[in-house]
This record gives sequence, structure tokens and C-alpha cells, in this order.
Amino acid sequence: MKPSIYKSYDELPLMLNMKQLSDLLGISDASAYELVQEDFPSLRIGKRIVVPKEELRRWISAHTKGGQS
Repeated sequence: MKPSIYKSYDELPLMLNMKQLSDLLGISDASAYELVQEDFPSLRIGKRIVVPKEELRRWISAHTKGGQS
């Protein structure tokens, strides 16, 4: 896995595209697309799919073992 170009949460763009999401999570592009087809916070703008960084943070907290549900 290559290191992320982002050093902190604050450096993330307001909306992440699928490539940014897959790089950030260390998963393949195909896995990122699979996530958004399931229970994952995403927004479709025309043909683009983006993930709001605040929703990503909430999703991670909710799905982290021992985190809030």
C-alpha cells in the first residue's frame, strides 16, 4: 500500500472521489465501488460518485469495533 498524500483529516478534500477513497482506505478501486453500492455514504453528481469527508468519518466510527453505532 502506498502512503497517503494526506497527513491529517483536515487535509482531505470536502468530497472524495472513488480513486481518493480507495487510496485512502488502501483498497482497490473495484472494492471502493462495491462499498458505495452497499451501506456507504455517497452522493451521485451526474455520473460521478463522491463521498463527503464528514460522512466517511461517521461511517468509520460506526463500523470500528468498539465504536459508536
